[in-house]
Amino acid sequence: MTAPPQTDATDELPRCRWCNGAPEFPAYHDAEWGFPVADDRRLFEKVCLEAFQSGLSWRTILSKREHFRRAFLGFDFDRVAAFGPADVERLLQDEGIVRHRGKIEAVIRNAAGAQALVKEFGSLGAYFWRFEPDPATLAAPQTASTHAASVAMAKDLKKRGWVFVGPTTAYAFIQAMGLVNDHELGCHARAKVAAARKTFKPPMARPA
Repeated sequence: MTAPPQTDATDELPRCRWCNGAPEFPAYHDAEWGFPVADDRRLFEKVCLEAFQSGLSWRTILSKREHFRRAFLGFDFDRVAAFGPADVERLLQDEGIVRHRGKIEAVIRNAAGAQALVKEFGSLGAYFWRFEPDPATLAAPQTASTHAASVAMAKDLKKRGWVFVGPTTAYAFIQAMGLVNDHELGCHARAKVAAARKTFKPPMARPA
């Protein structure tokens, strides 16, 4: 049985248990996590930040998010794709972000991959929402770290040259960007996300 969600002492609203992990989490949880997203920059930002989180905590990444946005030009992948070796070296000196050469280079490489996806599908949203899982196949909220959809997404992205996006990273992206409603049963945000998903129209790929 899934344990009941935890409550924030300041407002007594029931929330997912992970919200107790840091004071920054409730606001992110209430306003962003799990709500469906179609905006290409936000999708690219999230897949990049999930890659940076690999081996680290989400609190570390969330606390540095504004620095990441500044460093990667608002995650405008058209501009990031033009970064070169000098930009990599500059970013390795930026104390505001995670200074990991492989992950920095991955953002640049994946930015070029994002351009290719937009050219093929019309938008990143149209590509990523192809991997929306069938709700009937989902485990109980927050009891799984991967899903067949995240495995398929990671495999397809790897085939297209993307890096640092494995099945677990892909599933965290799916959860956060609202391709599933993985808020715990009883969490006050679960109904809000369900309502948002009900009116959300996933982006469609351009006709072939």
